[in-house]
Amino acid sequence: MNKIKVSSVSYTNSKPFIYGLQHSSVSEQIDLSLDNPADCAQKLIENKVDIGLIPVAAIPFVPNAQIISSFCIGSVGAVNSVFIFSNLPVEEIKTVKLDLQSRTSNNLAKILLKKHFKVEVSFNTDQTAETDAIVLIGDRTFGKKNDFNYAYDMGEEWMKFTGLPFMYAAWVANKPLPADFIRDFDAALAKGIANITTVIEGLPFTTGIDMKDYLLHKLNFELTADKLKAKELFLSLINEVNV
Repeated sequence: MNKIKVSSVSYTNSKPFIYGLQHSSVSEQIDLSLDNPADCAQKLIENKVDIGLIPVAAIPFVPNAQIISSFCIGSVGAVNSVFIFSNLPVEEIKTVKLDLQSRTSNNLAKILLKKHFKVEVSFNTDQTAETDAIVLIGDRTFGKKNDFNYAYDMGEEWMKFTGLPFMYAAWVANKPLPADFIRDFDAALAKGIANITTVIEGLPFTTGIDMKDYLLHKLNFELTADKLKAKELFLSLINEVNV
């Protein structure tokens, strides 16, 4: 039987999922690659993989997209790894450098700046450009808060804006898959979430972040009705800020 190709985000926030996939019987049924969020999405869009842990904003671009798991990468309030960093208060920000690794975080920044903070800014994808603020996500944010005068946690700001949790990435397939495989895949992810403390013990020491607090309390992995509601609201707001 051909193995099912799976692309997972390589950041620390997905380590519990990776642990579960590698320590369950489903590991024999999959070919797992570890990528940044943008590459996860592109592989799924181009049918180079069958399943991807992809940024929510990329879901509309995936042919035949179907969320297949009861787990996701989300937060209920502050997430501590998705930021707008600046040396200026938000009301003075005029230019923002986007993060090339995640369509979701860039769009979330656009929504929050326009709809929540109500500031008009211009966005830049040139990573060498000098800007008032930058969007930064994932492990590259660890230890960075002290480098800037202001660190706006986008999970926290989204909660202030909408009263909802947020879903950053979901497990999405681009084709129908056997029901028994989906069941086993979800069980493997559940095993990873149940073993977060073991995952933490195996991680290298990282300065600038409390890894136990991050994985156990800041991240929230259950795909709830409120997170699906937030996803629909988020996708509708993307259209409003990108006109």
